[in-house]
Amino acid sequence: MKNIHKSFPGVRALQAVDFTLCEGEIHALMGENGAGKSTLIKVLTGVYEKDEGQIFVEGKDKAVAIRSPQEAQKLGISTVYQEITLCPNLSVAENMYIGRTDGLCENWKKMNADADKILQSLDIPAKATQQLASCSIAVQQMVAIARAVDMDCKVLILDEPTSSLDDQEVEKLFGLMRDLKARGVGIIFVTHFLDQVYEVCDKITVLRDGKLVGEYEIKDLPRVQLVSKMLGKDLDDMSDIKSDQAAYDKADASTAVFETEGLASDAGIKPFDFYIHKGEVNGFTGLLGSGRSECVRAIFGADRVISGSVKKNGKVVKISKPLDAMKNGIAYLPEDRKVDGIVGDLSVRDNIILALQVLEGFFKPFSKAEANKFADEYIKLLGIKTASADTPIKSLSGGNQQKVILARWLLTHPEYLILDEPTRGIDVGTKVEIQKLVLKLASEGMSVTFISSELDEMLRTCSRLVVMRDRKVVGELSGDDLTQSKVMNTIAGGDK
Repeated sequence: MKNIHKSFPGVRALQAVDFTLCEGEIHALMGENGAGKSTLIKVLTGVYEKDEGQIFVEGKDKAVAIRSPQEAQKLGISTVYQEITLCPNLSVAENMYIGRTDGLCENWKKMNADADKILQSLDIPAKATQQLASCSIAVQQMVAIARAVDMDCKVLILDEPTSSLDDQEVEKLFGLMRDLKARGVGIIFVTHFLDQVYEVCDKITVLRDGKLVGEYEIKDLPRVQLVSKMLGKDLDDMSDIKSDQAAYDKADASTAVFETEGLASDAGIKPFDFYIHKGEVNGFTGLLGSGRSECVRAIFGADRVISGSVKKNGKVVKISKPLDAMKNGIAYLPEDRKVDGIVGDLSVRDNIILALQVLEGFFKPFSKAEANKFADEYIKLLGIKTASADTPIKSLSGGNQQKVILARWLLTHPEYLILDEPTRGIDVGTKVEIQKLVLKLASEGMSVTFISSELDEMLRTCSRLVVMRDRKVVGELSGDDLTQSKVMNTIAGGDK
């Protein structure tokens, strides 16, 4: 792919990006959220039409036009997505041959025999006739790969294929990838797991903000350099930003307001211990996909907890759903405000009182006067720009929507406030307002966990950081260790 450009209204998603994949190569495509990875893949597979640039296959001089996924498939380009796009109610063989025009689906005996042959050749533990739903997620991923391989794919794109697999299943998938590599298939591996990249890949291409940072041989790019390139921070020119807050003594966990012991969830989070003091601002940091959000979702009961416990003031509390967390004084502003935060068609007022109304119970509705009093108080307090409290929240700007969700939780007067990406996609002025508000709430005694993709923001706001990599806690930093270089080295695994 040469000089690829792609724009959407108001956004330049790709700018002059080059990408080269060789036969028999596993090539990692890396970058943080919004880097352009998905857009580049969608251009390659014909989902999006590029604005500018050329795509060449098999070393030919003439560029190819890829206007649809079907055209990509004819050129031998197949994709296996993170969300499996197969039919669980059909058999393994039916899933492998559905939609094919070679007439094989009409000859059931031959179809099943051919499917079994491919499954055996790729060492996939499944039978052609078994229902796909009876297979594990890992085997379903492999069946999707087998379908691609049988269609003579020369390029296989794996988009976050390991995000829902356990360690043993990942190893099986890697075995299949190495087998395909030996057969000359070029594999583009999109993932956020650093350990997996260094285990299975030959090369890495890094994108940032829609631009190409560079292409690197795996042996020439230490992990800490990869983290540096993804985050856009030069290790030789890093300003160490100290938090205004006093550092807390790590050993003083006995005074914790909330703490977890061995907490793990079905979102793939390995057991972790965590604590927070009264009036402390701490945070979870790590690359996108490291498990930052999943940790706080487990604490809040938004994901199913499979082991471990949560304590409040030293006593175990049962939190199996968000309402339990709310009753124990925990509030949670979610990462995706559009999906998990706002109720678009409701007014600003109704969105503000929602959490408190849930706590009170829907059989005890607030009067119009009470609801107006709450809404007016917080619209004024947070400076929410809205025509009136009756305005539908979906017509507000992103920053003002975020303030409404913050108002919703502050109205419940929580002891512990979790803010997951509270400043994403909002203007600089509002970002600073929210950061100042967080520090003000902490000075008044509220405990706050703050998560942001922007490391500078975390260092300005937090007195202690829990560092995540590959869905597990790999370190904790506070005091003089709270610097960009220390955080990035910890994310990279202490790589020199």
